[in-house]
Amino acid sequence: MTRSIREAFVPDLRGVREHPWRGFPSQLVLVTVAALFYFGVRLFTKEAETAALANANRLVHFERLFGLDIEASAQGLVLGNDAMVTLWNWVYIWFHWPVIIGAMFLLFRFSRRNFLLFRNALILSGAIGLVIFATYPVAPPRFIPGFEDTVTNLSTSYKILQPPAIVNKYAALPSFHVGWNVLAGVIVFRATRIRLVKVLAVLSPALMTMAVVFTANHWVIDAIVGSAIALVGYAGAMWIDRRTRPRQDDGTETPADLASV
Repeated sequence: MTRSIREAFVPDLRGVREHPWRGFPSQLVLVTVAALFYFGVRLFTKEAETAALANANRLVHFERLFGLDIEASAQGLVLGNDAMVTLWNWVYIWFHWPVIIGAMFLLFRFSRRNFLLFRNALILSGAIGLVIFATYPVAPPRFIPGFEDTVTNLSTSYKILQPPAIVNKYAALPSFHVGWNVLAGVIVFRATRIRLVKVLAVLSPALMTMAVVFTANHWVIDAIVGSAIALVGYAGAMWIDRRTRPRQDDGTETPADLASV
């Protein structure tokens, strides 16, 4: 039992090419448990509307000091244009979990070490985010007068990947829609030599950053903090990798493993 738990956290990379999916079920369980904690924090903030609105106003005041309070004017650029609203709703909904899960499958199959970096960075950054969500709830712009909740009011597909029953309404800060897309982009970009994949790795977080603002789901500062926390998680994952590399390294992988995709 102890060995199985250890293998889930620090899997042996030997024989990766002969058994490309060995150990995947344990990774799936581990990530699922982490996701349950992530969504479970909603229980601590569901009655925090007053505090969340007050904290949102503080963030807006902070943004004004640095000229970052562009959310209202940015959304004004797309409201009234059905095609643009649909586009950014679609990016917000389908460029998050599908991108994260797709990157995990791709990295597990073709670059196991980069998969472990991605997995550990997600867990570490998510743990930091959970503390912030539970102790400093922040309402997104869509709950503030003058903003339009385009995803909820003008779309129905969001219920598939973001069911309202489990989504934390007051988890605007940090934005992991942006942060985790940045994380996926950085790791996939480094893991491949394929130009198209590199382009997509850059475009995904860039588009998501615009989408969270256009759809009034996050403040600009949320995206900045989300990216910073994700990169802190990545630094922590790199430290873990250096500590475990002597045991795992068998010369089966190179930074360009995804070139075979």
